[in-house]
Amino acid sequence: MKTVSSYFEPRRALMATGLALLIGLLSACGGGTDAAPAVAAPFVPVMPVTPVIPQVLLIGNTRGNNVVSVDRATGAYIKDFIAPGAGGLVDPDDLTFGPDGNLYVSSGTNTDGKILRYDGKTGAFLGVFAQGSGMKRPYGSAFGPDGNLYVASFRSDQILKFDGKTGAFISVFATGNGTAAGLLNGPNDILFGPGAKLYVTTQGSVADGTGGISYKFDSQVLRYDVATGAGEVFAPAPTPTPNGGGYISLLGLAFGPDGLLYTTDFGGGIRSYNTASKALVQTIDTGKLFGGAISTTVGNLTFGSDGSLYAPVFNGNFVVNGVAKCSVVGAGNCQILTTNNLNLIRPIGIASPAP
Repeated sequence: MKTVSSYFEPRRALMATGLALLIGLLSACGGGTDAAPAVAAPFVPVMPVTPVIPQVLLIGNTRGNNVVSVDRATGAYIKDFIAPGAGGLVDPDDLTFGPDGNLYVSSGTNTDGKILRYDGKTGAFLGVFAQGSGMKRPYGSAFGPDGNLYVASFRSDQILKFDGKTGAFISVFATGNGTAAGLLNGPNDILFGPGAKLYVTTQGSVADGTGGISYKFDSQVLRYDVATGAGEVFAPAPTPTPNGGGYISLLGLAFGPDGLLYTTDFGGGIRSYNTASKALVQTIDTGKLFGGAISTTVGNLTFGSDGSLYAPVFNGNFVVNGVAKCSVVGAGNCQILTTNNLNLIRPIGIASPAP
């Protein structure tokens, strides 16, 4: 006969075993009667580091026969965007982004000329886009409202028109005749503006038909009606800047964020004009940007997305080359981003790629 104690003995053992298992389970989970619950470390996400990509300016080296990219904030050299001589590149005076996003670069000597096309993102050579038809030492080029490419042929005193898709020659849009009345004497840069107008800077030189030139007239800004081809003097030669080289040689053209027409002066200066009244609005004297007695030569110009004006500059002996950043509000002022960029050699052309 079983006693009461013998009846509960197995059950006591079973309960003790279950209690031991429960305590072990709680301890494994960080529980228990004496241990404090463990606190997990806070989750800190690892954020990816976004590299700082500099805003880029492309600069054409007329003595290096190449196109380089520089940091817009510092003017520091980044890389050769187009290698020296790539695609037969010679004296790249003008850089133009086309509607296809590619870069069109003027190239040529006093007796011939071509417009070369390069990939706008990589700088890879895509071929000769336009050539011949009397083109000699092309300077400015621009795509018109008709989609065609217009080219200023400096050593033949002409503006030539080419098919904007194929590069086939279409016609001579304008030509000089060796007189002041002929207007187109040494065309430099060209730019299309509102109202289907074409603006042209001229050096005042007259071509002799063989590639030679003589200086007979004033440098000025012309304006042509695209529909009729009729031209007029938009802005006569201005007064030289006090610290310039003592002469006027108007070069680059660009519209600013204020709607004014800006032009650079190879003799040292930047000016803006009201296109409605033809009035000279502002003159920025760039003649002593490098200091000392050496005047500063200004190449072409472009406006960045920050609203600032950028222009390549150099001194008379091409030893000091750099990039100028100019504010065009108020009295206007400029600063040199680099004082001696060894990767720039007589820089003239400039372009600001789309961000």
